[in-house]
Amino acid sequence: MNILCIGGGPAGLYFSLLMKKQNPAHQITIVERNRAYDTFGWGVVFSDQTLGNLVNADEHTARSILQSFNHWDDIDTHFKGQVVTSGGHGFCGIGRKRLLNILQERCEELDVKLVFETDVADDQALALEYDADLVIACDGLNSRVRTRYEQSYQPDIDTRKCRFVWLGTKKLFSAFTFAFEETEHGWFQAHAYQYDGDTATFIVETPEETWLKAGIDKMSQEEAVAFCENLFAKYLDGNALMSNATHLRGSANWIKFPRIICKNWVHWNPLNNKRVPVVLMGDAAHTAHFSIGSGTKLALEDAIELARSFEKHGEQGMDTVLEAYQDLRSIEVLKIQSAARNSMEWFENVLRYTAMEAPQFAYSMLTRSQRLSHENLRVRDAGYVRSFEHWIAEQAYAKAGLPVPKTKTAIPPMLTPYKLSEVVLKNRIVVSPMAQYSAVDGVAGDYHLVHLGSRAMGGAGLVFAEMTCISADARITPACPGLYAPEHTQAWKRIVDFVHANTDAKIAVQLGHAGAKGSTCVAWEGTDQPLKEGNWSLVSASDQQYLPGISQVARAATAADMQRIKDDFVQATRAAAEAGFDWMELHCAHGYLLSSFISPLTNQREDEYGGSLEKRCRYPLEVFAAMRAVWPADKPISVRISAHDWVEGGITPDGAVAIARLFKAAGADMIDCSSGQVSKQEKPVYGRMFQTPFADRIRNEVQIPTIAVGAIFEADHANSIIAAGRADLCAIARPHLADPAWTLHEAAKLGFNDMPWPKQYVAGKMQLERNLERERQVAAASTGLTPQQVAAKLLEG
Repeated sequence: MNILCIGGGPAGLYFSLLMKKQNPAHQITIVERNRAYDTFGWGVVFSDQTLGNLVNADEHTARSILQSFNHWDDIDTHFKGQVVTSGGHGFCGIGRKRLLNILQERCEELDVKLVFETDVADDQALALEYDADLVIACDGLNSRVRTRYEQSYQPDIDTRKCRFVWLGTKKLFSAFTFAFEETEHGWFQAHAYQYDGDTATFIVETPEETWLKAGIDKMSQEEAVAFCENLFAKYLDGNALMSNATHLRGSANWIKFPRIICKNWVHWNPLNNKRVPVVLMGDAAHTAHFSIGSGTKLALEDAIELARSFEKHGEQGMDTVLEAYQDLRSIEVLKIQSAARNSMEWFENVLRYTAMEAPQFAYSMLTRSQRLSHENLRVRDAGYVRSFEHWIAEQAYAKAGLPVPKTKTAIPPMLTPYKLSEVVLKNRIVVSPMAQYSAVDGVAGDYHLVHLGSRAMGGAGLVFAEMTCISADARITPACPGLYAPEHTQAWKRIVDFVHANTDAKIAVQLGHAGAKGSTCVAWEGTDQPLKEGNWSLVSASDQQYLPGISQVARAATAADMQRIKDDFVQATRAAAEAGFDWMELHCAHGYLLSSFISPLTNQREDEYGGSLEKRCRYPLEVFAAMRAVWPADKPISVRISAHDWVEGGITPDGAVAIARLFKAAGADMIDCSSGQVSKQEKPVYGRMFQTPFADRIRNEVQIPTIAVGAIFEADHANSIIAAGRADLCAIARPHLADPAWTLHEAAKLGFNDMPWPKQYVAGKMQLERNLERERQVAAASTGLTPQQVAAKLLEG
């Protein structure tokens, strides 16, 4: 093939040398606007894993790069006069110029044609000149090619909130260094790392609002560098900061990061009576924030994958090659970009976390991308994690008013106690409220006793009963439990008494009103489907039909309806107190009645309960205040909200913060952060712990405790969330349906065996050990091994 690469950065150079290695008959030309062996920028960072990919792709080039790397394992986080160090991270730094020079030299060795000092204004003319069969557009984040064919590529470019500048220094850092400094204008942070024998990259970043308040926009480049030198002087040890962008005037070298995602990476041009693909690569196709150091990594791995696709599928034609390339790379890039987005947003919102003490602040920063978890950190630096676990435990036990137990191993964060009001939970694991559709006329029976009792015995600190309805016409289905008759109170008291007598878990009730989502079938007969007979009338904030053309139409609640419903909430709250529940939660989420007042999707009222967010929250807040007045003052009340409607025009995370502030001011003790289920038009973005960022933001911006919920399914998730201060409790739903003793089993997997367990823990552990021994004996009988040999094999994986 005749291959033309527009742009001589890492992507174009590496792809060219790989293709030339693959087939020396290829005629490959790289056209670069800069001079030969010239570039801008300081150092770039790779992980050890990326180095392994380079070795596999072209060992010759990899060895040259490895000889030029500065390697380190530690990350130092400087915050509020303290430094927190964690190790085992395995990073390498190399000068950008040195990296490009190595790639350029390798290309020359392989007879790739390099054309410098040529600014490509017309890619089609250049493709005709070289009779190109394939054009690679790797012309950077300001790609002209991407702009020219944007209808094909469909780029989504999001310019972010922070200003940052790339500087250098002769100060040599022994670790990858993050330094955070507060000024009268706001917080600044530095990302610094050594990349050769005498130079380090020093990136300074701050939100644009802070940058403007500091007046940097009006400074000369020299004045801005002096400002940064003074701000970070204690880290520089008298060394200067240097700029290599002297061609730029004023503050032009302070830029905002553009997050680029392209829907398609290939455009086809008809040239010379053939279809010529123009393929995006590197920053032209996608960007990843510098805080995870993956821009150059992505560019090089783009090159590796495209070359590999030609090797695998070349005989099947260009269309097949490029389709395979985009299918594979787009998934990998999405993973990196997702992590990069999390990391970028953490740094954009440093102020959110500055109330933390240095150990937790550093941990939050280390785990900001959600790629690095508690157990990942333990593998990298067990000593750091052990020390941090001790610190977390000391904080938790002190706040709970309890002595720290003496254990051989550190206590995992999820197993530390938690105190809210005067209620102390033995650990941070919550059994989520999950509808069971097993009540008869609102009465919770034996099913609920076994369901909730077994989970209370399974090790969780707090067990929630499912949404319990305040009246017969507040139920979701005829099989939902209630608290609106004396027999309901007695039935719940029986269950609460059992939990208190046989476990040291606490038990909570969640009160709610189904609103427009009521009078439906039980789940196995048709979720959200109206009853075939026996329907009751429905009310909502406004006239509403939850399932268009299917559900009943709920009418807008009148003043009389609202007073009656508020009275029902008060009566149910008194009944819950009489039944002995330890904890109350008000359900204001998922499109049920109170949620329908809060969301603009379902509230079109024109009275004092509609319009602005404050007015839409007025009725739920009135209900909450009435409940708070009759609920015991020493017991907590949490409020569940939908922190994101996942529908344009609905509640967003910004709105959720405002909602949380209103409930905090009204006396709420905690916010339970769920999302969605308000509209069938929703388009949620699912993934591990996908709702945890809502809990994180509300907890650390509003300074109110939160519960994280949603796709949390292993101890590593819970430990990471609690340790990082993203939430105070973790609600586990489906895993608790599958395994009532989820908490006990996850603790056993962690090898945490020396806690002074209560009798229920001991019984559960003994049963688990008996089960494991039986499994080993069955395996031994079928394999001819001894039980001990089976155990050894299992440990080997």
